[in-house]
Amino acid sequence: MTIHWCGTGLSAIPGLRRLIEAGRDVTVWNRSTDKARAMVGDLTDTIHAFDMDALAKVLNPGDVVVSMLPGDWHVPLAELCLERGAHFVSSSYIAPEMRALDQAARDKGLCFVNEIGLDPGIDHLMAHHLVADYRASKAYDAGNDLSFTSYCGGVPKQPNPFRYKFSWSPLGVLKALRSPSRSIRNFSELRVARPWDAISSYDAPLPTPETFEVYPNRDSIPFIADYRFDPDWRIKDFVRGTLRLNGWSEAWKPIFADIETLEGTAGDSRLKEMSDQFWQENAYEEGEPDRVVLCVDLRAENAGKPVWHKSYVMDAWGDARGTAMARLVSIPVSLAVDSVLTREIAAGVSAAPHDPKLVARYLGEVNQLAQHLTVVDHLS
Repeated sequence: MTIHWCGTGLSAIPGLRRLIEAGRDVTVWNRSTDKARAMVGDLTDTIHAFDMDALAKVLNPGDVVVSMLPGDWHVPLAELCLERGAHFVSSSYIAPEMRALDQAARDKGLCFVNEIGLDPGIDHLMAHHLVADYRASKAYDAGNDLSFTSYCGGVPKQPNPFRYKFSWSPLGVLKALRSPSRSIRNFSELRVARPWDAISSYDAPLPTPETFEVYPNRDSIPFIADYRFDPDWRIKDFVRGTLRLNGWSEAWKPIFADIETLEGTAGDSRLKEMSDQFWQENAYEEGEPDRVVLCVDLRAENAGKPVWHKSYVMDAWGDARGTAMARLVSIPVSLAVDSVLTREIAAGVSAAPHDPKLVARYLGEVNQLAQHLTVVDHLS
């Protein structure tokens, strides 16, 4: 069975190298073969220019296609897998068009695994661990009030006046600032049109406590079911969001004002112009360490008093192995590929696994990738 790894961008390499070094049969596909050779040419000669028709000719039943390409490619590649009887893995959020392939994939016994990078990915694993831990605890009670938060952010290890640095094109970050979000705050649904309308402060329980700015992103509510919350649980808060350095909102205030006015094709052009400028001014320098902070928190209260409260906390930064972001995105992808090949993941469209054995194994691997990973019990 061949692994067809498509895309050798900065966030793809550690996981790809891990699979090749493990002796897996890997074919590398990238739009630029020169870039791919620069990244993995010391390990393999099986490198081809990415082309859907060329891939289709060599894709066999039981193979695995990994898409580390831009999101627009995921569904077409998954549809090709469906035609050829192959599995599919990506780190990206499950789009409605991907979810629509679920039954067809199940019928053919194919695994289409998504949301198995950093965020989404490692955050899901942490959430599954905490929910299972809470269920098994003496404090568990269907009448408890639950508060769940999950905040993740890539931030510069060495803070700069802009309070942020870019590992790749800033365009995705800027587009995300135009997106609304939906979450639960104080037992009610909270809809926010723009992230800067809901920035709050978060005290991360790191070895040296640190305060960050956070805001909700995307639609948090579907993850209530994904994280196996019972339908009758009382949910006080449920927020998945983004974490930024303190001072970020002040430094970015002019950007928020600019983005607020953008519309249509002229707005898209302005976003591209801003992206190019920010890339010039605030990209990571060669060898400069990045940093990733991820905090997933679950608290249960009864009559207003905490009865169970734990946080899964990660702090990681770039080192001799390369950037933290790259290894935390791509190595979980490679773990999912392993699990697909060993039939540890059920057929159909799925996100990061919730099976306790896989959660424990994957987080054990994450422990080797991060400089700090622990569960904090706030009531012990």
